[in-house]
Amino acid sequence: MTLQRRPFLALALSAGLLLSTTARADSALDAVMAKKSITIAIPTDFPPYGFVGTDMAPQGLDVDMARLIAARLGVAVELVPVTSANRIPYLQTHKADLVISTLGKNPEREKVIDFTAAYSPFFQAVFAAKSVSIKSPADLAGKTIGVTRGAIEDLELSKIAPQGADIKRFEDNNATVSAFVSGQVQVIATGASVAGNMMARNPALGTEYKLLLKDSPNFIGVAKGDDKLRQKVNDIIAAARSSGEIDRLCMKWLGRPGGDLPN
Repeated sequence: MTLQRRPFLALALSAGLLLSTTARADSALDAVMAKKSITIAIPTDFPPYGFVGTDMAPQGLDVDMARLIAARLGVAVELVPVTSANRIPYLQTHKADLVISTLGKNPEREKVIDFTAAYSPFFQAVFAAKSVSIKSPADLAGKTIGVTRGAIEDLELSKIAPQGADIKRFEDNNATVSAFVSGQVQVIATGASVAGNMMARNPALGTEYKLLLKDSPNFIGVAKGDDKLRQKVNDIIAAARSSGEIDRLCMKWLGRPGGDLPN
């Protein structure tokens, strides 16, 4: 082979590899429709978004969203449990077609995977028993509020708490939850996942969402370049928002509607 031909061969091989990769990515939706099944990675240790119920079956907001997408596609769903550490590699290695696992969007992640529109909020909030009336920050006056020292919810609570609110700071989430469950504090300021786990374990407390402190939406992860699948899921999310299905799912699992979620 002459030296002159080698650059052309290298260019041809590179172009072929690019076309192959593009074809595989673009055919992701076609492959799902052809096999009549979609594999979706979900959490099983992060209530209320994903956890294992008493019947040993996965449940939660992310699980319901996975099933909704499969139903709208008209295919079966295979739910694959993942952790925070392996959920993105599952997309990159094509072990999952989608990841629905409280996934936030940031520039670093956008370099390696793509994202759909947001499908649910992830938030820090104030929670208390149904019998405790809290409709605005002013209603926190005269109440004892447990919060984890230095956490996002501590910073956000400090911004809105009125004079007369008795904020008790604990060293970790377990201590904060324990203080609320045992009645040391009337109110707890924490993240949705911590509150969801606490409410699932202590249903007799009648705890409910009261006030929003900070919102951080969740997005569905898609393998880089799976544009047809991403757009189809975006269409499903848009329709579910319009019909109120997103709000109903969020009310069911989070105690509040989805709200104004970003595209």
